Amino acid sequence: MITVLVVDDEPMVCTHLGTILATDEITVVGEAHDGAEAVEQVVRHRPDVVLLDIRMPGVDGLTALGHIAALEDRPAVVVLTTFDVDTYVLRALAAGAQGFLLKSTPPADLRRLVAVAAAGQTVLSPEAARRLATASSREDRTREAARARIRDLPARETEVLTALGEGLSNAAIGARLHLSEATVKGYVSRLMEKLDCDNRTQAGLLAFAAGLVGLGGAPGG
Repeated sequence: MITVLVVDDEPMVCTHLGTILATDEITVVGEAHDGAEAVEQVVRHRPDVVLLDIRMPGVDGLTALGHIAALEDRPAVVVLTTFDVDTYVLRALAAGAQGFLLKSTPPADLRRLVAVAAAGQTVLSPEAARRLATASSREDRTREAARARIRDLPARETEVLTALGEGLSNAAIGARLHLSEATVKGYVSRLMEKLDCDNRTQAGLLAFAAGLVGLGGAPGG
C-alpha cells in the first residue's frame, strides 16, 4: 500500500485528488493547505509520497520542499501544480523534488506516476520534461560562453575571480591567497577590465556561470 499526503491550499482540490487516488494500492493519509502544515503532516504520517502544490499563502511549496527534503527519512515529493514555468521546474528539482506534474495530468496517469515515484524514480509531465531540456540546453550554452571568457586567465587571476564569486572581500581574498590587500585590489581591477565587468557583482556572477563556484559558495564542478 502506497501512502500519500496531498498538499494544496484549495480544500476542494485535496478532496478531488483524494478521490482520484483512492485505490487498492494507494491511500491518502492526510492533507495540508500550506507549507508549514505540510511539513507537520509529513512528520506525523510519514507518507511514501507527497503531492505538493507550489503557490500557497503563508509558507509556499518550494520552502516546504526544502524542509521536507532535509528530513532523515524523507518521502518522495512530487510537485503537482498548474504552473510549469522553467523557474519552477528547475527550482523544484534542485530543492529535492522527485517529480513535477501538472494538475491537468489524467487521473490514470497520476495514479501510475505516484506509484513510480514511490518506487524511487523521477516523474515529469511531458511539458516539464520539455522545459527542463530547454533550460538545461540554455544553461550549457551560458556556461560554455562564460568559460570562453575566462579561458585565458592566469591561474592567480582565476583564483581571485573564484573568490569574488564566493562573495569574499579584498581582505579575505588576500588572507586566502597570501596577498596584500593592495595587490588583490590590483588583480580585481585588471579582472574587471579584462572581462568587461562593471563591478564586483558582475564578476562574481561570471564566476558562477563558468562553474568556478556552485550554489551556496561551494566550489563548482
